[in-house]
Amino acid sequence: MSKTTLLDIAKYVNVSRTTVSMVLNNKAINVSEETRNKIFEAAKELNYIPNSLARSLSTNKSYTIGFVIPDIENPFFAEMAKAIETEAEKQGYSIILCNTFNSGKKEEEYIKLLISKLVDGVIIVGSGEENKSIDLLRGNDIPFVIVDRHVDNEEKVNGVFCDNEYGVKIGIEYLMQKGYKNIAFVGLDKKKISKNSRLQYFSEISKNYNIFNSELIEESEISLEGGIIATEKLINKNIPIDVIFYGSDVMAIGGMKCLLRKGYKIPEDISILGYDNIGICPFIEPELTTIAQPIYNMGKESCNLLIEVINNKKQQERIINLNPYLVERKTIK
Repeated sequence: MSKTTLLDIAKYVNVSRTTVSMVLNNKAINVSEETRNKIFEAAKELNYIPNSLARSLSTNKSYTIGFVIPDIENPFFAEMAKAIETEAEKQGYSIILCNTFNSGKKEEEYIKLLISKLVDGVIIVGSGEENKSIDLLRGNDIPFVIVDRHVDNEEKVNGVFCDNEYGVKIGIEYLMQKGYKNIAFVGLDKKKISKNSRLQYFSEISKNYNIFNSELIEESEISLEGGIIATEKLINKNIPIDVIFYGSDVMAIGGMKCLLRKGYKIPEDISILGYDNIGICPFIEPELTTIAQPIYNMGKESCNLLIEVINNKKQQERIINLNPYLVERKTIK
C-alpha cells in the first residue's frame, strides 16, 4: 500500500492540494469550517503522515530537538529526558535522544548526525572528555544549551546548571552537625572533572573545615559498578570511616550494595549520603538521604531556554543556576 499524499487527501475531499497543505499546516486560508474539518477527518482516515523533511526544507524548521546524554542507564538523565520531552511537546517539538556512553568520540558522531537531521537545536550533557562538539554546533550555526556539566574553557554559552559547590557544602555541614569527622567521598574520576566538579569542591571545602583526608577519597565511574568498586577500595584500607558521601545516587546505591554484602549495617556501622535525589531513592532500603538537584526544573529550563534561542535566532549567552537542597531519609545515623 502506497503512502498517503496531500494529493490523495485533496481528491478525497474534492479540494486543491494547496488548500489541504494550508489547512494541515495551520496557515491562514479562507475556507469554511466544514471543509477544514473534512480535511482533518480525511487525513486521519487515510492515515496521512506528514513529510517532516519536506516541511523543514520549506519552513527552515524541523521542530525537532536533539538531547545528548552520557549514560541512559543513569536515572538522573532519564528523568531529565522526561522533563525535556514533556516541555518540548507543549511547544510543538519532538526529541531525538542520543546516548554517548560517556565517549567524546561518540558524542561528536551524534552531533554530526543531529546536524544532518536538520534539528533546530541541541541540549547537551557533555561526556567530560575533550571533544569538538561545541565547535561543530557553532560552526554549523546550531543553537545549543549545555545542561548539568560545565564545559571547561567555554564561557560564551547558554547553560542550565545546579550549584555543585553549594550542594557539597550543605552536605559536609550536615554531616559535621551530625558529629561525623571521618568523611569519605566517592566522585567522578579526575580525567572527567570539569570546573563544576563535586570531587574538587569536596576537597576544597573539607580542607577549609580541617577534615580532609586524601586516604578517604576515591574516584570512579558514575555507575552502580563504579560505586561498588570505589567502596571496596575504601573499606579495604582498614581506616576509620564514619560516613561515605557519594557524588551521585547511582554510585551510592552501588556502594550500599557492597557494604550490605560485606555485613555492614547502614547507617549503624557506616552512614551514606548521596547526590541527585533520583526517583528510586525513597524506594530502596534503607531510604537514601541525599543532596537533591531539581532534575525536572533543569530539564524544563534547558528546553525553554533552547526554544527561546531558536526563536530569537541567536546565541544569547545566558546562564541559569539552580540550587540543590538536602533530602533527609534513613541512611544517616
